[in-house]
Amino acid sequence: MGIDYNIVGERLRKARLEKNLTQQNLAEKLDVSVTYLSKIECGTSHINLKRLHEICALLDISEIYILSGSSENSKDYLDKDFKSLLEKCTPEQQRLIYNLAKTVIEADK
Repeated sequence: MGIDYNIVGERLRKARLEKNLTQQNLAEKLDVSVTYLSKIECGTSHINLKRLHEICALLDISEIYILSGSSENSKDYLDKDFKSLLEKCTPEQQRLIYNLAKTVIEADK
């Protein structure tokens, strides 16, 4: 599963607007052109992890949310990823993962 840069761009745009920043304001803070930032928000330019980290830090938003749409703070932020992972496992692997999780949970009690 690859990165959907259109969705990443939409989430970044939404986060920017929630901080009441224009593309010009954010571009100046990042020392990039407005055109570059616009292309990221439109999904026509790929964003590298360093730049994503910089933007997320300025917007005070999680990279995990921008990339997956899930918040680390939400109760179910790993549900989709975990379900996808389990679907790729054999029944034996699923059983092993279940037993490992059960052991970890019981050890914390």
